[in-house]
Amino acid sequence: MSLPQLSTPRSNSSQVLSWLVTLLSVLLCTLALHTRLPGMTFMGLGPNWLLIWLVAWSIKRPVLIAAIAGVAVGFLQDAVTIPSQVANLAPSLTPTHAIGMGIAGGLTAMLQKQRYMQEDFISVALIVFGMAVISETALAIQLSLIVKNFATVWTLQQRVALGSAILSSLWSPVLHFPMSRYWRSLYPN
Repeated sequence: MSLPQLSTPRSNSSQVLSWLVTLLSVLLCTLALHTRLPGMTFMGLGPNWLLIWLVAWSIKRPVLIAAIAGVAVGFLQDAVTIPSQVANLAPSLTPTHAIGMGIAGGLTAMLQKQRYMQEDFISVALIVFGMAVISETALAIQLSLIVKNFATVWTLQQRVALGSAILSSLWSPVLHFPMSRYWRSLYPN
């Protein structure tokens, strides 16, 4: 069984540029995770920029590659967020964003492959909303298994999942539009 292939960019320089833009956009989204500008916070939460990036990137990718990218982005998010979130609750064991992000990447790619969603702003915002809830729920399940305090974890999970989903879906067009336009110019199909 072979993996579906994306059409190749026009030249090697286009391919290198594509990789650089992709890596730079992931780096900027990682740095933006801790940025709190006016209008970017809701209940003390900010948008999950890496999840928005993952959804925008995964829409036109094969399921396996999107899931692997989700795991990689999840570990990157862990590197910049987990120590501050869980230090008081479970210092020796820490949950990971990689599981939820891997699921989100794979499901996003599956939605597009099944043609349930189009690539317009509203569909992307709905996908981001759903994937934010799924990703935060996967993190809450891990945390509740570690901490064994289900009531506290699930009370916080509702607040975090809803706040993150609302903000991330509202901010998704800001990231999705330029990225999808750029990738469409490289991979015209």
